[in-house]
Amino acid sequence: MFFYGFMQRAFQASFLISLTAPILGLFLILRRQSLMADTLSHVSLAGVALGLLLGISPTWTNIFVVMVVAVALEYLRLVYRTYSEISVAMLMSGGMAVALVLMGLNESGTSVSINQFLFGSIVTISQEQVILLAVLTVIIIILYIVFRKPMYILTFDEDTAFTAGLPVRAMSILFNVLTGVTIAVIMPIVGALLVSAIIVLPAAISMRLSKSFNGVILIGIVVALIGMLSGLVASYQYGTPPGASITLIFIVLFGLTSLIKKTLSSSRRERLNKRRDLAGDQ
Repeated sequence: MFFYGFMQRAFQASFLISLTAPILGLFLILRRQSLMADTLSHVSLAGVALGLLLGISPTWTNIFVVMVVAVALEYLRLVYRTYSEISVAMLMSGGMAVALVLMGLNESGTSVSINQFLFGSIVTISQEQVILLAVLTVIIIILYIVFRKPMYILTFDEDTAFTAGLPVRAMSILFNVLTGVTIAVIMPIVGALLVSAIIVLPAAISMRLSKSFNGVILIGIVVALIGMLSGLVASYQYGTPPGASITLIFIVLFGLTSLIKKTLSSSRRERLNKRRDLAGDQ
């Protein structure tokens, strides 16, 4: 399978996704915005439908749409500060509605293309998308290195970040836009329905294995590489959608890490209890 060009591009994209997903996923989890990734992935279908309707590359229309929606999410979060889930529900349902209307207006028939974007397809990844993903990966890593401490403050205490003079709104909008563009670029390979899980799950798994901020990201990269590459191999061998295969592997890894951690914690407590009993007898 390594001799096929589409598989080579798929593995290259998977490696790049593995470098960025834990960074974005960790901040999404800590900011309690995991559903934001799901919202942007659903809205991105409107961008795909718009590109197919206009006869231009869906990738560019997709990027434009998610950037606009990412800014709108931050605005609605301010409007509905107490009930932030309203903005998520509004944009998710609105994006799907726009996508369905645009697909209905396209008389040429786009069911095959839409299905590829819904569930993911190894064949759809192009060299242009790999290059875009590589540029995006470099940008995200550089921004993480430069703004790690300000983002850390913003994530845990937005009021403190504002008091310290940090551009809170600009940083939040930039983070939303980066997340949206990443989703738009990687959606063809993993599918719109599961792209949010691909971003969030590696960080969620690594949080079970490490307590430090950088440790979670480093372990998350390893976990993402294992899940992405093995999911692609399974997808090629059994003809299953790549997004579904990768997600199932991540879920299995999450279950295994939770079970192992629980077992180790139980054995540690038993050893401590035995030591206390021995100390009491003495």
